Amino acid sequence: MSISTATSATNTQSVLDQYSLKTETKSNKDLGKNEFLELLVAQLNNQDPLSPQENGEFIAQLAQFSQVEGIEKLNSSMGSLLSGYQSSQALQASSLVGRKVIVPTEKAVVDTSETFKASASLPASSSNVWVNVYDTSGSVVNRINLGQQSAGSVSFMWDGKDSSGNLMPPGTYKFEAQAQYDGETKGLYTMLPANVDSVTLGQNGGELMLNLAGIGSVGLSKVQVIGQ
Repeated sequence: MSISTATSATNTQSVLDQYSLKTETKSNKDLGKNEFLELLVAQLNNQDPLSPQENGEFIAQLAQFSQVEGIEKLNSSMGSLLSGYQSSQALQASSLVGRKVIVPTEKAVVDTSETFKASASLPASSSNVWVNVYDTSGSVVNRINLGQQSAGSVSFMWDGKDSSGNLMPPGTYKFEAQAQYDGETKGLYTMLPANVDSVTLGQNGGELMLNLAGIGSVGLSKVQVIGQ
């Protein structure tokens, strides 16, 4: 081995040793762009003049350096984007608390002193559509007959009374919508109103969750309508 080659190897190894010493004090052991550039410059300064580095190898190392720097910038940009999204979620949360939303569910907290309004999704025209109303014990309170209906959203109302005309107490009720079509009796999805008691911000960019009275936690993406 020539003196120049020995000196080059010694100096380069010295830089590697320094880098190893630095990384031992860091929680992140990855090679950053500054350390990469330091190693590259040391290699150029200490290479053997009789056997210089090939152009292809040098270009490959530069490309690696560019890739390392690009990944760092991408991580920084994604962090900023996530922070902005979480701030947007916080603004949405503050505006939704106390408001009423329409979500796909079969239960709702009903103030029986007022007319309860909701809807059901009918996939095909039907000659007979109805909605059964149940109390918390599972007993049928009333049946809302809607008759013949076309496919689409079917609105219905409940006056808060049982089948005998007696006013029911406020509370949580279940609404089971059914229809006859295609020669069968089939259940329908119901869209019911609910009050937003509180919200839970999504962790790590996750979905905003609404805590609804009488229903529980529902994702913001499930909300069909946001009311007053």
